[in-house]
Order: sequence, then structure tokens, then C-alpha cells
Amino acid sequence: MKSYFKKNNLINLNLIPPIKIAQRYQICPIDSTIITLTSKLLFKIGYSQVKLISGLNLSTGVPEDTLINFGSNHDYNYGQEMIDALPKNAIAVMDRGFASLNFIKQNSLMNNYFVLRLPNNYKLQFLEKSEFMKVGTGQKSGIYRVINFCDLENRSEYKTSPKT
Repeated sequence: MKSYFKKNNLINLNLIPPIKIAQRYQICPIDSTIITLTSKLLFKIGYSQVKLISGLNLSTGVPEDTLINFGSNHDYNYGQEMIDALPKNAIAVMDRGFASLNFIKQNSLMNNYFVLRLPNNYKLQFLEKSEFMKVGTGQKSGIYRVINFCDLENRSEYKTSPKT
């Protein structure tokens, strides 16, 4: 039985037709991969790697946007372009390669929905009597909702910053 907590009310997702959930939000994972063979072939003419960056709409099964990067630019340089290509009701799901404090702040201000795994080196500060945390330091810092997950089997901790 799948359940979802919303403002202290337990909702059984089995009672909600799947089509209603799919119509409200579209989950869109965004990730990148290095194309090894192409990178090896193009290395001789000056390209250090070829990277494919793609966003997939899980509701439709169709890629929303795909970029090919020739060079070694970091994923976060393309995160905004990928999110801008998503539908308005999309929730972008990204790994920490797309994380930067500017990226998080910009997308929060634009009211884009996203879930982003935070890098381990980000400073987090609890705020009293709040479900939010201060992420980062200085002018680039911001107040966001942070969720921690713990994998007891592997003794790993994961922090995500969802825009909800």
C-alpha cells in the first residue's frame, strides 16, 4: 500500500486513480553520461570528452531535451537550460553534478519544482522552529527545505533539496 503524508492527513495513493497524479505533475529525471568511444575518437582533434545530457519525461516516455557537449564543462552549466525545456508542471530530479547555490536560488525564485541531491561539502544550518535549513554561506546562501535519507545497510547519508 502506497501512502502519502500531506499536512497531517494520510492519503492512500491506491484510492487515487494514477491518471490524476500523472496529470498534476510530470517527473523528469535529468542526467548526463560520457560517451566513451566518441570521446576517444575526438580526443585526437582536441576534444577531451563528449557528454550527452538528457531530460526524460516519465509520463510520456519521451526526452524533453537533449544536449551534446564537446569538452569537459560541468553538468551545472547546463542544468538551467534543461529545466527551462521541461513542462510547467514538471518536477526535475537531478544528481549533485547539477548542484550550485546559484542554480538552487534561481530555480526557487522562478518557482520551478525540483529535487536535487546536495553535495556533501555544502554547509547546512538548522533554523529554529522551522522545517527549513540555511544552505551555503555568504551571499549565495539560501533558505530551503532539506530532506535527509539514511541507508543503514551501506551507512550512507543523502541530502536532497526539493522545491515544494
